[in-house]
Amino acid sequence: MGGRHLLLSGIVGSTAYGLAHQDSDIDRLGLFAAPTEELHGLRPPQQSYVTTHPDRTLHEAAKWCRLALAGNPTVMELVWLPEELYEVRTEPGDELIGIRTRFLSARRVRDAYLGYAVQQFRRLEQRGDGPLSAGARTRVAKHARHLKRLCHQGYELYRTGRLTVRLDDPEAFRRFGEQVADDPEAARPLLRRFEEAFDAHPGVLPGEPDERAVEAWLRGVRRRFYGVGVGG
Repeated sequence: MGGRHLLLSGIVGSTAYGLAHQDSDIDRLGLFAAPTEELHGLRPPQQSYVTTHPDRTLHEAAKWCRLALAGNPTVMELVWLPEELYEVRTEPGDELIGIRTRFLSARRVRDAYLGYAVQQFRRLEQRGDGPLSAGARTRVAKHARHLKRLCHQGYELYRTGRLTVRLDDPEAFRRFGEQVADDPEAARPLLRRFEEAFDAHPGVLPGEPDERAVEAWLRGVRRRFYGVGVGG
């Protein structure tokens, strides 16, 4: 990724949630700035880099901002990590953390987190009938844990404007995963309960995110890397 400038990176996923076990992969997420001059060329620079072994996803700053403005739960956790999980922090990265609440809006957070939770539930429904193999049971339990996590974290963000990435009681999520592996329908009441909770409470988030603040941050990044080429 020569010439790209890493602004913020940290350990996310099961390690960050407190759900990792000895065989869990370590997932990393970050964002980078492409040299500003590249944005004016015939072809735009690559917007994302995804690797395995190690598992790492990096998004260009503008793409990361667009995803975060849409309420994307995966990218959102990068700016709410516990301090010890950051591996790269720069001045622009700290500035981004400083405006993290400006990305939030009630509708987008609700739709994104509940939408991801519903996706997990659909995967549970597709597990099929009959006993599960050990591998299938592990996958079902994992989908169930993520469904419960998305509901809890999304509702916290919606109600308080803050996101706690590290789960208070990881064992409760593991138990829920095993329960749903036995009976996928056990996930339905939890999903319904959170759908009703979102509908019943207005929360504290604004109707729309503060795109002017996000734009100002992004333009500051572009100024910082103007004239810094691929070899800079």
